[in-house]
Amino acid sequence: MIAVARDRRSPQPRLADVASIAGVSMKTVSNVINGYAHVAEGTKERVLAAVETVGYRPNLSARNLARGRSGVIALVVPRLEMPYFAGLAGQLIEQAEARGWFVLIHETGWDRMAERAAIEGQFPQRIDGLIVSAQQLERADLDQRTATTPLVLLGERSFGDAVHHVAIDNTAAARTAVEHLIERGCRRIAMVGASDAAADDPRRRGYLEALEAAGLELQPDLMLPIRANSGEEGERVVRELLESDVALPDGVFAVTDWVALGAMRALHLHGLRVPDDAAVVGFDDIPYARAVTPSLTTIAPDRAALAEVALRMLETQLNPAGGLAEPVHQTVPFELVVRESTTSFGPPQSRAH
Repeated sequence: MIAVARDRRSPQPRLADVASIAGVSMKTVSNVINGYAHVAEGTKERVLAAVETVGYRPNLSARNLARGRSGVIALVVPRLEMPYFAGLAGQLIEQAEARGWFVLIHETGWDRMAERAAIEGQFPQRIDGLIVSAQQLERADLDQRTATTPLVLLGERSFGDAVHHVAIDNTAAARTAVEHLIERGCRRIAMVGASDAAADDPRRRGYLEALEAAGLELQPDLMLPIRANSGEEGERVVRELLESDVALPDGVFAVTDWVALGAMRALHLHGLRVPDDAAVVGFDDIPYARAVTPSLTTIAPDRAALAEVALRMLETQLNPAGGLAEPVHQTVPFELVVRESTTSFGPPQSRAH
């Protein structure tokens, strides 16, 4: 253990202090701090011990200036108030900080023009990279993009080879959710949040695949489009279904937990019990899914993995020697977390994918 006594009035520790204590050059200290390879393990350990002993903290602004970078990346989401995006932002901020990046968060409000402005890098300060949860972007928007700022897209929509993209396999996740309802005995399964464009909606695709594999006939009256990702919309469309002449569903697959909670409220107000009369599965595993009664069975994306892969994709674009020159698509794991909305009361179970 290296012991160093420092006067409280002494200036902030410098790179030279670390080099002197570790018995190496300032260049070697810089190589260790910046994570460069080809530093002997023993030397690296001495440098890190000296860093810890003197309390040296790298000047990130100076380091980024030397690299020609700002040290800032932007996370672009529709609404930070939505629990899924808040949780994702927390993971990304934590992992970006470990890489020396500050995260600027920008909201688009589900507006296509705002998303287009974001991918063009229209921010009040310089940024090193963009991570965007795209909700309204079209392939043409990416083809016409003029900005060269490294970009990674998140979310269920894929744009082929136009851009780096990371997500869970939304089709497989939706199929897993509906298969769970079928295994429970549900035969009239409503999809709350179904879109009219099956080719562009992976969650609808998974719903249809599960029905077909089980030999269940598609019932268009149980395909319930929504106008917004909200509990109010989930409640509205399910209430309208229950007040119609359509036979009641015995299962509900909602495209988000927020929508699922609204659907459960409509079922409750209509005098139906969850899961006895109708089982419900959501998507996203937001915190409220665990606190509601009955607790909500849901698809849980691996948010930590989403953040890690997205940041790694940005790093590779900033350092093309890493070997990821062309845009790639990558999926990360998800799991079905089984709670009370599809089973009798008891501890949650999970099945990873």
